[in-house]
Amino acid sequence: MIKVHLRLLIFMCSFSLFAQDYFPSNSGVIANNSNYTAFTNATIHVSPTETIDNATLLIKDGKVVSVGKSVNIPKNTTKINLTGKTIYPSFIDMYTTFGVEDPKRGGNGPQYGASRSGYYWNDHVMPEQDVMTSFKYDAKSASELHKLGFGVVNTHMPDGVVRGTGALIALNNNADNAMRIVDGKTSQHFSFRKSVRSQQRYPSSIMGSMALLRQMYDDAKWYEAGHIATKDLSLEALNNHKNLPQIFEAGSRANLMRADKVGDAFNIQYTIVGGGDEYERIDEIKGTNATIILPINFQLAYNVDDPFLTSTLSLSDMRSWNQEPHNPRLLAENGIKFALTTHGLKSNKAFSSNLMKAIENGLSKQKALEALTTIPASLLGKSDVLGTLKVGSYANFLITDGDIFEKKTKLYENWVQGSAHIIENIDTKDIDGDYNFKLAGQDYKLSISKSTSQPKAQLESNAKTLGTKINYADDWLNLTFKTADSTQTEFIRIVANSTKDHTLNGKAILPNGNELSFNAVKVKENTSDKKDASVSINDQNKKKGGYKTDADPFMSPITYPNLAYGFTEQPKSETLLFKNATVWTNESEGILEHTDVLIKDGKISKIGKDLSSKNAKVIDATGKHITAGIIDEHSHLAAASINEGGQNSSAEVTIEDVIDDEDIGIYRNLAGGVTSIQILHGSANPIGGRSAIIKLKWGASAEDLIYEDSPKFIKFALGENVKQSRSRTNSRFPQSRMGVEQVFVDYFTRAKAYDEAKKSGKPYRKDMEMETLAEILNGERFISCHSYVQSEINMLMKVADQFDFKINTFTHILEGYKVADKMKAHGAGGSTFSDWWAYKYEVNDAIPYNAAIMHNAGITVAINSDDPEMSRRLNQEAAKSVKYGGVSEEEAWKFVTLNPAKLLHLDERVGSLKVGKDADVVLWSDHPLSIYAKAEKTIIEGVTYFDLEHDKEMRDAIKKEKSELINLMLQDKNKGLKTQPVKKKEEKIMHCDTMDSYQH
Repeated sequence: MIKVHLRLLIFMCSFSLFAQDYFPSNSGVIANNSNYTAFTNATIHVSPTETIDNATLLIKDGKVVSVGKSVNIPKNTTKINLTGKTIYPSFIDMYTTFGVEDPKRGGNGPQYGASRSGYYWNDHVMPEQDVMTSFKYDAKSASELHKLGFGVVNTHMPDGVVRGTGALIALNNNADNAMRIVDGKTSQHFSFRKSVRSQQRYPSSIMGSMALLRQMYDDAKWYEAGHIATKDLSLEALNNHKNLPQIFEAGSRANLMRADKVGDAFNIQYTIVGGGDEYERIDEIKGTNATIILPINFQLAYNVDDPFLTSTLSLSDMRSWNQEPHNPRLLAENGIKFALTTHGLKSNKAFSSNLMKAIENGLSKQKALEALTTIPASLLGKSDVLGTLKVGSYANFLITDGDIFEKKTKLYENWVQGSAHIIENIDTKDIDGDYNFKLAGQDYKLSISKSTSQPKAQLESNAKTLGTKINYADDWLNLTFKTADSTQTEFIRIVANSTKDHTLNGKAILPNGNELSFNAVKVKENTSDKKDASVSINDQNKKKGGYKTDADPFMSPITYPNLAYGFTEQPKSETLLFKNATVWTNESEGILEHTDVLIKDGKISKIGKDLSSKNAKVIDATGKHITAGIIDEHSHLAAASINEGGQNSSAEVTIEDVIDDEDIGIYRNLAGGVTSIQILHGSANPIGGRSAIIKLKWGASAEDLIYEDSPKFIKFALGENVKQSRSRTNSRFPQSRMGVEQVFVDYFTRAKAYDEAKKSGKPYRKDMEMETLAEILNGERFISCHSYVQSEINMLMKVADQFDFKINTFTHILEGYKVADKMKAHGAGGSTFSDWWAYKYEVNDAIPYNAAIMHNAGITVAINSDDPEMSRRLNQEAAKSVKYGGVSEEEAWKFVTLNPAKLLHLDERVGSLKVGKDADVVLWSDHPLSIYAKAEKTIIEGVTYFDLEHDKEMRDAIKKEKSELINLMLQDKNKGLKTQPVKKKEEKIMHCDTMDSYQH
């Protein structure tokens, strides 16, 4: 009891410590506590790399005064003996919303302009936002964080693309904000998500958020140079806070790379909040040089009892459950610095168990401690006062009964700024464990847990659980339990004292009042199988790509991409010799029978008969056909966003920012012989975003999919979509086809003036939207225009003539047959559907002869898909032009190969089989226009990305891997661990009118 009173005295004295010394007192005399507190005989982790045994920690006024084996203890010191106990620096969570209420959703209906004056033109940019204006200390949440080991948190307002400044808060329940606020401005915060408090429509996509950030940085530089006469408090704040740590909430590996791309353009190194899937492309993550704030919200195993539901689970979802706990280890092994956070957890209580799981799966304890102490302190620029127990640091520390990263270790106290927060009573003897005892000839098994905090007991006799109540205080146990006789409501009461020899001794009072002596013997734990996690890591072996540990015997191999049909390693270019094939050259040589094709160094090396090459892999192509790879001029495949519809022009955005390298449609299109596609922006506005032209290099990163020196394209659109004919809520201009014309005239008039100002040599405000349109005026960027009705097609060609530029391609162009002569005179190409009609009003006049008529008029014609399913059968779509219009087979084949290459200005590289061109080649089992033809091999630059025989092997491997993962999930459930239900996921198919489905 003396120890308890001593701690209470320290606690009471601490209040004077936190009073501001210049504040008057009207509640009594002012007395300063100048005493020291010494914690002696403890194992002290001064830092993750420095541990001192049998050491002393001396603190005063909330700071560390001294630490070591030979500490000089002043006379006015309160001593606390911690023999057998361990001290750690308390943890830091640098990404929370502690003390900040969730923002309330505001406004109704569409909003296209900013709602504020004197600030930036976009409501979602709020660098002036100061979290302290809405901060309210939450002692209850702080107490929950104390139990997890946290002493300090960085908090911010989680709202907006630019969210303003964060603050560093000490979780000191015994002080006020004057003491708790370590730093009121610690960090500047960003995300890709819009503010929920504003209804301003722009940005409505991830690519819109990226474009907005880029424009904001350009505007901030322009403002800082003094070129803007009016006040902009947002840009001022952004410039004033640029030396703070810049924290970007990405939330996924893909968005992490996007955030880094924005930062690199402006020499900004973000600290990025990850998504836990960084392991999928660890080399890419390392290449960003970013420090990651790492959530550990690992997935639960799925409930796989129902075979039918389980069959709907994707391999990627199953892998995520298995692989995510290895993510911290893999980051550490690859030298990627990270700090751990509770962010993303449904309940913070899961943090400790998930951290233990990460350690079980290979994360070293030293790295775990660094990620919770020294690394977040360093990132926040507070290494001098946080993260260690070195002299001068805040007295923020944890007292435990052992290794804090062991499951059974007890956390007794969490000291913050020299103030104790009691988690469990350190002076109460721990009696947790299993006990056996006998009463009146009956055998009992007793299990006790949480004895030093909130004791719980479970009692069994003859395999029957008995209702039990427990109370434990001052080393005395009071236990009341129901007798095993279910016909009676009778109770046995036990009073016992815990002894040093792990027994409970006392008396038992039976229902009839008789007293018996009571003796319960603790069952010794079997520790022979236990291994220290940090040691066992070094003894693990990697077998066939699967990481093995005792706790988790299997880790699914990471593939590229990390889903079904991914490669275990990136495929390489080969020297390939196809013998005796029917070769469709798409050149003047036409179709060659019994011909060989040699591929070498990613190029078509030779075409002829009786070819040979010493190191070539020879493939017998007898009875088979070889063609150039199919090119889809109009696709929405492999993109995370398609439309930025928040404004009537989105020329500033680019699909290249949002390429989805994990879209299974890439693989499926390879299986249909497709090798290149143009990913077009959607048709939400007259002037859409810039295109991405990619090769379907399955397994490559998003950036590596993009063509080198890619021609520049942009999407325009006409018709029902851009004037929002089917929208009930939108009021955005234009609302008519006449308005659409005026949008083009207005924007190109402004772009012309912008281009003139830029070329004048005088200072000018950089505007990415105008930059893009000026490229069109200068012939540096080409237009693909979504179009249907002849009147609008004529209108746009007249606008183009007015401003002296050309429409490169009219896509869809279902009334092209009506204006083929005008298109020919203008120099426009046509990329159309084979036989789509009547699916909406403006295509009523569509006919299947459209492609043939335009082709016969001398227009370069392509057949496109605009659909990820149709694109897999473009060879059959091309064949329809043979039926509808009598186009020759060879010319029809060009509709999906050479002609789209010409429309994309890529025909010098792809689209035909010619020596020196890229080896983008397909081996077909049959005539390529036949419905029976299968792509047996699809090759891009000499790399085989699809092989029909390998596909069959992968199907068997996928089935086997799924079975292994299902068995592991069943094991988790049998251990009593929580599971999640299987929920069917609808595959999201992108089309011209697809809008992003979540709040950005």
